[in-house]
Amino acid sequence: MSSSTAAHNMQGRWCFSSVIRKVQVTEAATAAHHERPALKIPETAPSRLYEEPCISTSTVLYLAYGSNLSAETFLGARGIRPISAANVHVPALDLTFDLAGIPYKEPCFANSRWRKMNPPYPPSPPDRYRKNRWYKGLVGVVYEVTLKDYATIIATEGGGASYEDVVVPCHPLMKGAKTIDQVPTTKPFMAHTLLCPMLPTATTGGSIQRPDPSYAQPSARYLKLITDGGQEHHLPEEYMRYLCNIRPYTITTKKQKIGSYIFLGFWFPIIMFLLRVSKLLADNEGKSPAWFANVMDFAFRSVWLSYDNLFKKTFGDGERTMEEEDDEEARVGNWNEKLGAIRL
Repeated sequence: MSSSTAAHNMQGRWCFSSVIRKVQVTEAATAAHHERPALKIPETAPSRLYEEPCISTSTVLYLAYGSNLSAETFLGARGIRPISAANVHVPALDLTFDLAGIPYKEPCFANSRWRKMNPPYPPSPPDRYRKNRWYKGLVGVVYEVTLKDYATIIATEGGGASYEDVVVPCHPLMKGAKTIDQVPTTKPFMAHTLLCPMLPTATTGGSIQRPDPSYAQPSARYLKLITDGGQEHHLPEEYMRYLCNIRPYTITTKKQKIGSYIFLGFWFPIIMFLLRVSKLLADNEGKSPAWFANVMDFAFRSVWLSYDNLFKKTFGDGERTMEEEDDEEARVGNWNEKLGAIRL
Protein backbone atom coordinates (compact mmCIF):
# COMPACT_ATOMS: atom_id res chain seq x y z
CA MET A 1 0.00 0.00 0.00
CA SER A 2 1.35 3.44 -0.93
CA SER A 3 1.96 6.05 1.73
CA SER A 4 -0.73 8.32 0.24
CA THR A 5 -3.28 5.49 0.28
CA ALA A 6 -2.35 4.60 3.83
CA ALA A 7 -2.70 8.23 4.88
CA HIS A 8 -6.15 8.40 3.29
CA ASN A 9 -7.24 5.18 4.97
CA MET A 10 -6.17 6.52 8.35
CA GLN A 11 -8.69 9.36 8.09
CA GLY A 12 -12.22 9.43 9.46
CA ARG A 13 -11.43 7.38 12.55
CA TRP A 14 -13.62 7.39 15.62
CA CYS A 15 -13.76 5.85 19.06
CA PHE A 16 -17.00 4.60 20.54
CA SER A 17 -16.30 5.74 24.09
CA SER A 18 -15.94 9.32 22.91
CA VAL A 19 -19.01 9.27 20.69
CA ILE A 20 -21.45 7.90 23.24
CA ARG A 21 -20.31 10.52 25.75
CA LYS A 22 -20.68 13.25 23.13
CA VAL A 23 -24.18 12.06 22.27
CA GLN A 24 -25.17 12.02 25.93
CA VAL A 25 -23.71 15.48 26.57
CA THR A 26 -25.34 16.90 23.43
CA GLU A 27 -28.70 15.41 24.47
CA ALA A 28 -28.37 16.86 27.97
CA ALA A 29 -27.35 20.29 26.70
CA THR A 30 -30.21 20.42 24.21
CA ALA A 31 -32.76 19.20 26.76
CA ALA A 32 -31.70 21.96 29.15
CA HIS A 33 -31.89 24.68 26.50
CA HIS A 34 -34.47 26.66 28.45
CA GLU A 35 -32.13 26.72 31.46
CA ARG A 36 -29.02 28.09 29.76
CA PRO A 37 -26.39 28.92 32.40
CA ALA A 38 -25.35 32.54 32.60
CA LEU A 39 -21.97 33.06 30.94
CA LYS A 40 -20.09 35.55 33.07
CA ILE A 41 -16.50 34.39 32.97
CA PRO A 42 -13.75 36.93 33.70
CA GLU A 43 -10.87 37.49 31.28
CA THR A 44 -7.75 35.49 32.04
CA ALA A 45 -4.99 37.66 33.48
CA PRO A 46 -1.86 38.03 31.31
CA SER A 47 0.24 36.87 34.26
CA ARG A 48 -1.58 33.51 34.19
CA LEU A 49 -1.12 33.15 30.44
CA TYR A 50 2.54 34.07 30.21
CA GLU A 51 4.17 33.69 33.62
CA GLU A 52 2.89 30.26 34.68
CA PRO A 53 2.94 26.85 32.91
CA CYS A 54 -0.26 25.76 31.18
CA ILE A 55 -0.69 23.20 33.98
CA SER A 56 0.10 24.95 37.26
CA THR A 57 -0.22 23.59 40.76
CA SER A 58 -3.94 24.34 40.83
CA THR A 59 -5.29 25.13 37.34
CA VAL A 60 -5.04 24.13 33.67
CA LEU A 61 -5.33 26.23 30.51
CA TYR A 62 -7.68 24.22 28.27
CA LEU A 63 -8.47 25.11 24.64
CA ALA A 64 -12.09 24.44 23.59
CA TYR A 65 -13.24 24.60 19.97
CA GLY A 66 -16.40 22.47 19.59
CA SER A 67 -19.57 22.23 21.66
CA ASN A 68 -17.55 23.12 24.77
CA LEU A 69 -17.73 26.72 23.56
CA SER A 70 -21.38 26.63 24.63
CA ALA A 71 -22.42 27.36 28.20
CA GLU A 72 -25.18 24.76 27.82
CA THR A 73 -22.58 22.07 27.24
CA PHE A 74 -19.56 23.21 29.24
CA LEU A 75 -21.20 24.74 32.29
CA GLY A 76 -24.51 22.89 32.09
CA ALA A 77 -24.15 19.31 30.83
CA ARG A 78 -20.49 18.85 31.85
CA GLY A 79 -20.76 20.89 35.06
CA ILE A 80 -17.46 22.73 34.56
CA ARG A 81 -16.91 26.04 36.35
CA PRO A 82 -14.20 28.00 34.51
CA ILE A 83 -12.15 30.45 36.53
CA SER A 84 -11.41 32.66 33.53
CA ALA A 85 -11.35 32.56 29.73
CA ALA A 86 -9.61 34.08 26.70
CA ASN A 87 -10.53 34.05 23.01
CA VAL A 88 -7.69 32.72 20.88
CA HIS A 89 -6.45 32.05 17.36
CA VAL A 90 -4.54 28.78 16.88
CA PRO A 91 -2.94 28.75 13.41
CA ALA A 92 -1.23 25.41 14.14
CA LEU A 93 -4.59 23.60 14.08
CA ASP A 94 -7.63 23.33 11.81
CA LEU A 95 -11.22 22.71 12.88
CA THR A 96 -12.60 19.53 11.32
CA PHE A 97 -15.81 17.51 11.54
CA ASP A 98 -14.28 14.10 10.85
CA LEU A 99 -15.06 12.32 14.12
CA ALA A 100 -17.83 9.95 13.07
CA GLY A 101 -20.91 9.81 15.29
CA ILE A 102 -24.19 7.95 14.89
CA PRO A 103 -25.98 7.83 11.50
CA TYR A 104 -29.32 9.63 11.23
CA LYS A 105 -28.82 11.37 14.60
CA GLU A 106 -25.33 12.86 15.08
CA PRO A 107 -23.43 11.98 11.89
CA CYS A 108 -20.18 13.62 13.00
CA PHE A 109 -18.56 15.71 15.71
CA ALA A 110 -15.93 18.43 15.84
CA ASN A 111 -12.26 17.52 15.94
CA SER A 112 -9.00 19.31 15.23
CA ARG A 113 -5.91 18.37 13.28
CA TRP A 114 -2.43 19.74 12.77
CA ARG A 115 -2.15 22.03 9.77
CA LYS A 116 0.26 20.91 7.07
CA MET A 117 0.59 24.31 5.49
CA ASN A 118 -0.57 27.91 5.84
CA PRO A 119 -2.05 28.99 2.50
CA PRO A 120 -1.81 32.77 1.95
CA TYR A 121 -5.23 32.85 0.29
CA PRO A 122 -8.40 30.73 0.15
CA PRO A 123 -8.00 27.44 -1.74
CA SER A 124 -9.15 27.53 -5.36
CA PRO A 125 -11.34 26.04 -6.66
CA PRO A 126 -13.44 26.15 -3.45
CA ASP A 127 -13.77 22.93 -1.50
CA ARG A 128 -17.15 21.33 -2.16
CA TYR A 129 -17.62 20.85 1.59
CA ARG A 130 -18.45 24.16 3.24
CA LYS A 131 -17.12 23.02 6.59
CA ASN A 132 -13.62 22.78 5.05
CA ARG A 133 -13.52 26.29 3.59
CA TRP A 134 -11.99 28.14 6.52
CA TYR A 135 -8.26 28.59 5.88
CA LYS A 136 -6.96 30.75 8.75
CA GLY A 137 -6.61 28.09 11.43
CA LEU A 138 -8.66 27.20 14.47
CA VAL A 139 -10.44 29.81 16.58
CA GLY A 140 -11.60 28.96 20.08
CA VAL A 141 -11.62 29.77 23.77
CA VAL A 142 -8.97 28.93 26.35
CA TYR A 143 -10.59 28.26 29.72
CA GLU A 144 -8.68 28.32 32.98
CA VAL A 145 -10.11 25.36 34.93
CA THR A 146 -9.24 23.53 38.12
CA LEU A 147 -7.34 20.25 38.00
CA LYS A 148 -10.51 18.45 39.12
CA ASP A 149 -12.58 20.03 36.35
CA TYR A 150 -9.91 19.15 33.79
CA ALA A 151 -10.14 15.50 34.88
CA THR A 152 -13.91 15.77 34.34
CA ILE A 153 -13.34 17.14 30.83
CA ILE A 154 -11.05 14.21 30.02
CA ALA A 155 -13.57 11.72 31.41
CA THR A 156 -16.54 13.18 29.51
CA GLU A 157 -14.56 13.29 26.27
CA GLY A 158 -14.01 9.55 26.25
CA GLY A 159 -11.85 8.86 29.26
CA GLY A 160 -8.58 9.54 27.48
CA ALA A 161 -9.11 6.64 25.06
CA SER A 162 -10.36 8.77 22.19
CA TYR A 163 -8.29 11.92 22.21
CA GLU A 164 -4.65 12.87 22.47
CA ASP A 165 -3.86 15.58 25.01
CA VAL A 166 -1.55 18.03 23.23
CA VAL A 167 -0.07 21.44 24.01
CA VAL A 168 -0.46 24.15 21.35
CA PRO A 169 0.52 27.83 20.98
CA CYS A 170 -2.50 30.15 21.25
CA HIS A 171 -2.64 33.82 20.23
CA PRO A 172 -5.10 36.02 22.19
CA LEU A 173 -7.94 37.68 20.27
CA MET A 174 -9.96 40.74 21.15
CA LYS A 175 -13.60 40.03 21.92
CA GLY A 176 -15.93 41.25 19.20
CA ALA A 177 -13.25 41.58 16.51
CA LYS A 178 -14.58 41.56 12.96
CA THR A 179 -11.72 39.79 11.18
CA ILE A 180 -8.75 37.55 11.95
CA ASP A 181 -5.22 38.17 10.71
CA GLN A 182 -3.79 35.42 8.55
CA VAL A 183 -0.55 35.73 10.55
CA PRO A 184 -1.20 36.50 14.26
CA THR A 185 0.50 39.54 15.76
CA THR A 186 -0.19 38.86 19.44
CA LYS A 187 2.26 37.02 21.69
CA PRO A 188 1.39 33.31 21.99
CA PHE A 189 0.97 31.29 25.16
CA MET A 190 0.64 27.53 25.58
CA ALA A 191 -2.57 25.62 26.35
CA HIS A 192 -3.73 22.01 26.45
CA THR A 193 -6.33 20.71 24.02
CA LEU A 194 -7.75 17.37 22.90
CA LEU A 195 -7.63 16.03 19.36
CA CYS A 196 -8.36 12.64 17.88
CA PRO A 197 -5.21 11.83 15.88
CA MET A 198 -5.26 10.07 12.53
CA LEU A 199 -2.91 7.26 13.50
CA PRO A 200 -2.58 3.71 12.19
CA THR A 201 -3.81 0.98 14.53
CA ALA A 202 -3.66 -2.78 14.77
CA THR A 203 -6.49 -5.00 13.59
CA THR A 204 -8.36 -4.02 16.73
CA GLY A 205 -7.98 -0.95 18.84
CA GLY A 206 -11.29 0.80 18.36
CA SER A 207 -10.75 2.61 15.08
CA ILE A 208 -12.47 2.36 11.74
CA GLN A 209 -12.31 4.35 8.53
CA ARG A 210 -15.07 6.22 6.76
CA PRO A 211 -14.54 6.34 2.99
CA ASP A 212 -14.55 10.15 2.95
CA PRO A 213 -13.95 11.84 6.33
CA SER A 214 -15.27 15.17 5.01
CA TYR A 215 -18.55 13.73 3.72
CA ALA A 216 -20.69 13.74 6.86
CA GLN A 217 -22.56 16.83 8.01
CA PRO A 218 -23.00 17.65 11.72
CA SER A 219 -26.54 17.81 13.06
CA ALA A 220 -28.34 21.14 13.34
CA ARG A 221 -28.49 20.94 17.12
CA TYR A 222 -24.76 20.17 17.43
CA LEU A 223 -23.89 23.07 15.13
CA LYS A 224 -26.15 25.33 17.14
CA LEU A 225 -24.26 24.52 20.34
CA ILE A 226 -21.05 25.63 18.61
CA THR A 227 -22.49 28.80 17.09
CA ASP A 228 -24.30 29.72 20.31
CA GLY A 229 -21.02 29.32 22.15
CA GLY A 230 -19.21 31.44 19.58
CA GLN A 231 -21.73 34.23 20.01
CA GLU A 232 -21.62 33.96 23.82
CA HIS A 233 -17.86 34.49 23.72
CA HIS A 234 -18.04 37.16 20.99
CA LEU A 235 -15.71 35.31 18.63
CA PRO A 236 -14.68 37.29 15.51
CA GLU A 237 -17.52 37.95 13.08
CA GLU A 238 -15.54 36.51 10.17
CA TYR A 239 -15.25 33.17 11.95
CA MET A 240 -18.87 33.23 13.08
CA ARG A 241 -19.95 33.76 9.49
CA TYR A 242 -18.00 30.63 8.50
CA LEU A 243 -19.56 28.58 11.32
CA CYS A 244 -23.07 29.73 10.46
CA ASN A 245 -22.56 28.80 6.81
CA ILE A 246 -21.83 25.15 7.59
CA ARG A 247 -24.84 23.17 6.41
CA PRO A 248 -26.38 20.68 8.85
CA TYR A 249 -27.53 17.15 8.18
CA THR A 250 -31.26 17.07 7.54
CA ILE A 251 -33.59 14.13 6.91
CA THR A 252 -35.53 15.02 3.76
CA THR A 253 -37.37 11.82 2.72
CA LYS A 254 -39.94 9.53 4.31
CA LYS A 255 -37.65 6.54 3.76
CA GLN A 256 -34.88 8.25 5.72
CA LYS A 257 -37.29 9.04 8.54
CA ILE A 258 -38.52 5.44 8.70
CA GLY A 259 -34.95 4.16 8.52
CA SER A 260 -33.86 6.47 11.33
CA TYR A 261 -36.67 5.23 13.59
CA ILE A 262 -35.71 1.60 13.01
CA PHE A 263 -31.96 2.21 13.21
CA LEU A 264 -32.03 4.34 16.34
CA GLY A 265 -34.78 2.25 17.93
CA PHE A 266 -32.48 -0.76 17.74
CA TRP A 267 -29.04 0.74 18.38
CA PHE A 268 -29.68 3.65 20.74
CA PRO A 269 -30.80 1.55 23.75
CA ILE A 270 -27.66 -0.57 23.31
CA ILE A 271 -25.48 2.54 23.15
CA MET A 272 -27.03 4.02 26.28
CA PHE A 273 -26.71 0.71 28.14
CA LEU A 274 -23.01 0.50 27.29
CA LEU A 275 -22.56 4.08 28.45
CA ARG A 276 -24.09 3.30 31.84
CA VAL A 277 -21.89 0.21 32.20
CA SER A 278 -18.79 2.20 31.24
CA LYS A 279 -19.52 4.66 34.04
CA LEU A 280 -19.79 1.82 36.55
CA LEU A 281 -16.46 0.37 35.42
CA ALA A 282 -14.57 3.66 35.07
CA ASP A 283 -11.64 4.48 37.32
CA ASN A 284 -11.04 7.77 39.14
CA GLU A 285 -9.89 9.42 35.91
CA GLY A 286 -13.00 8.31 34.06
CA LYS A 287 -11.19 5.66 31.99
CA SER A 288 -12.82 2.32 31.22
CA PRO A 289 -10.92 -1.01 31.36
CA ALA A 290 -9.24 -2.03 28.11
CA TRP A 291 -11.45 -5.11 27.71
CA PHE A 292 -14.62 -3.05 27.96
CA ALA A 293 -13.25 -0.45 25.55
CA ASN A 294 -12.85 -3.32 23.06
CA VAL A 295 -16.47 -4.33 23.65
CA MET A 296 -17.64 -0.77 22.98
CA ASP A 297 -15.51 -0.47 19.87
CA PHE A 298 -16.89 -3.75 18.53
CA ALA A 299 -20.41 -2.49 19.13
CA PHE A 300 -19.72 0.79 17.36
CA ARG A 301 -18.13 -1.01 14.43
CA SER A 302 -21.33 -3.03 14.19
CA VAL A 303 -23.38 0.19 14.19
CA TRP A 304 -21.58 1.45 11.10
CA LEU A 305 -21.46 -1.92 9.35
CA SER A 306 -25.23 -2.22 9.65
CA TYR A 307 -25.62 1.32 8.32
CA ASP A 308 -23.27 0.88 5.36
CA ASN A 309 -24.49 -2.55 4.31
CA LEU A 310 -28.21 -2.29 5.01
CA PHE A 311 -29.73 0.98 6.15
CA LYS A 312 -28.03 3.38 3.75
CA LYS A 313 -28.86 1.17 0.76
CA THR A 314 -32.44 0.61 1.90
CA PHE A 315 -33.50 3.87 3.54
CA GLY A 316 -31.09 6.53 2.33
CA ASP A 317 -28.23 8.67 3.58
CA GLY A 318 -27.73 9.04 7.32
CA GLU A 319 -24.64 11.25 7.08
CA ARG A 320 -25.40 13.92 4.50
CA THR A 321 -28.55 15.73 3.39
CA MET A 322 -30.09 14.09 0.32
CA GLU A 323 -30.71 16.79 -2.25
CA GLU A 324 -29.26 18.05 -5.50
CA GLU A 325 -25.81 19.54 -5.23
CA ASP A 326 -26.13 22.25 -7.87
CA ASP A 327 -27.36 25.14 -5.73
CA GLU A 328 -25.63 24.68 -2.38
CA GLU A 329 -24.40 28.28 -2.37
CA ALA A 330 -27.92 29.64 -2.81
CA ARG A 331 -29.26 27.68 0.16
CA VAL A 332 -26.63 28.69 2.68
CA GLY A 333 -28.57 31.78 3.70
CA ASN A 334 -31.41 29.65 5.06
CA TRP A 335 -29.08 28.14 7.64
CA ASN A 336 -27.88 31.59 8.65
CA GLU A 337 -31.46 32.66 9.30
CA LYS A 338 -32.21 29.57 11.39
CA LEU A 339 -29.26 30.27 13.65
CA GLY A 340 -29.80 34.01 13.80
CA ALA A 341 -26.41 34.51 12.21
CA ILE A 342 -24.48 37.68 12.87
CA ARG A 343 -25.37 40.51 10.53
CA LEU A 344 -22.37 42.30 9.16
